[in-house]
Amino acid sequence: MVGLGRMGGNMRERIRAAGHTVTGYDTDPAISDVPSLAELVAALPEGERIAWVMVPAGAPTHATLEALAALLSPGDLVIEGGNSYYRDDQENAAMLAERGIGYVDAGISGGVWGREYGYGTMVGGSAEDVERAMPIFEALRPEGPREEGFVHAGPVGAGHFSKMVHNGIEYGLMQAYAEGYEIIASRSDLVPDVTAVVRSWQRGTVVRSWLLELLVDALEQDPGLARIDDYAADSGEGRWTLEEAIDNAVPAPTIAAALFARFSSRQEASPAMKAVASLREQFGGHAIRRADER
Repeated sequence: MVGLGRMGGNMRERIRAAGHTVTGYDTDPAISDVPSLAELVAALPEGERIAWVMVPAGAPTHATLEALAALLSPGDLVIEGGNSYYRDDQENAAMLAERGIGYVDAGISGGVWGREYGYGTMVGGSAEDVERAMPIFEALRPEGPREEGFVHAGPVGAGHFSKMVHNGIEYGLMQAYAEGYEIIASRSDLVPDVTAVVRSWQRGTVVRSWLLELLVDALEQDPGLARIDDYAADSGEGRWTLEEAIDNAVPAPTIAAALFARFSSRQEASPAMKAVASLREQFGGHAIRRADER
């Protein structure tokens, strides 16, 4: 396992708990099993080597794959499990194929809770490469039927493509919960305990979900969410999902609105909303609030 951060480290421990031998490498020596990538590869038995890469997408992933390509041997297998752009997978697979090394892309969902509950896994690659890695995927997936926590989605790229769309959907779900929370919280005169209302949705309602449970946990730990700043980052997968929607003429207004809402969180002031307020004043004489009245 290359990369032992919040996901990689927990995945290493879950795979070990299933009875497999896992050697991990990280640039942080405090959590690494070996001091270098070369010693990681040397520690694996010849002819049976599978290297799972869990480093940030983009340049770090590409550099790691190039380093592994120089160290691994024909017949070895690389699984790339970061949040990479699916179009990069074809290039990565081709680069490794020149050296006779197999490649599987894996979209992983489960976050920091995956070690305990398992990881939803979407993979792309040849049937042979995926089957070879199935003991690892079995160790990672949640309890229950395989088809509900694991899918061989298609050829190389299909795993990260599926995870990309999954994360786009996640954007929309999170935004809907967040907007509902704000609407209820705005009427504290009518609903004095917002957390109690949101908590009640966890059983028997059509909006119950794990994301809702996590929102309840957050509200119970920090009522009013006063501890958290209203800045929301995006990892890039929401953008990629919308690009794919545009390329294929698929309407995706919910995911688009959720992504743009995150952009608005990064503005100390909104020039667009100033323009809207100015136009309302111009055409309708509507009252405006001056900047020095905030």
